[in-house]
Amino acid sequence: MECNPAIQAISILLLWLPVARLCPDGQDGVPGSDGGWNADPDHNLTDEGPCDVDIWDKSLTYSQFIQQYAYSKPVVLRGFSDNTKFQLLCSRDNLLRDYGEKLVRLSTANTYSYRKVDVPFQEFVEHLLRPQSLDTLGSDTLYFFGDNNFTEWRSLFEHYQPPRYSLPNTSGAYSFGVAGAGTGVPFHWHGPGYSEVIYGRKRWFLYPPEKEPHFHPNHTTLSWVRDTYPSLPPEERPIEVTIRPGEVLYFPDHWWHATLNLDTSVFISTFLG
Repeated sequence: MECNPAIQAISILLLWLPVARLCPDGQDGVPGSDGGWNADPDHNLTDEGPCDVDIWDKSLTYSQFIQQYAYSKPVVLRGFSDNTKFQLLCSRDNLLRDYGEKLVRLSTANTYSYRKVDVPFQEFVEHLLRPQSLDTLGSDTLYFFGDNNFTEWRSLFEHYQPPRYSLPNTSGAYSFGVAGAGTGVPFHWHGPGYSEVIYGRKRWFLYPPEKEPHFHPNHTTLSWVRDTYPSLPPEERPIEVTIRPGEVLYFPDHWWHATLNLDTSVFISTFLG
């Protein structure tokens, strides 16, 4: 049986197209359990913003990743690895049981993260983990992300399955975090990497290296979204996407980015260097 050339061409084209997000209300792909982290859903943020980033399932090949995204633009990978076990280990009860007495280093949630404070993880979760106030500066907001003691957290990280596509001549370093609704880090840049949400949702705002955004380094992302974002002309709008459990965002080298946790979120990044 001969294949219709038109149908054959369409079939080939579909192999190269990223998958689309299926539900405009953002409910597809979200596990029923929040791991015990979403104790106060009234503080969750509902606006996920537009989706300007390609989303691929496992049909994306390594060659396509390198050619189309690795050095040029962000991409979301969906279902590339199974972190069901890691997600279970990251529930609120399990993390408090296994790591509650471990010291974690908190940094101020501003562009340069000047101040750092060490507290037991249980104290952070029970007393400091809260929704972001619009009236609080990023320089006065303590954020748990990045400064992980790999010796003490190794037993958790060894269960994480990182994204399978890396860049030539690089290796990955993990940064793990837990943060309240409305928190996030303001615009900054660094090398390439991946960000995966284990629980919650994280909204991303990205600009290419040559397009530095306008922001105050000591203000929070939440205040930027309230005060600056609405008045941006179309040509100055960021590239945006909101990621959920099971989705991983890849961002290239030197891309400006800011994040906003829409819920109390648990997340891990893999920095490639």
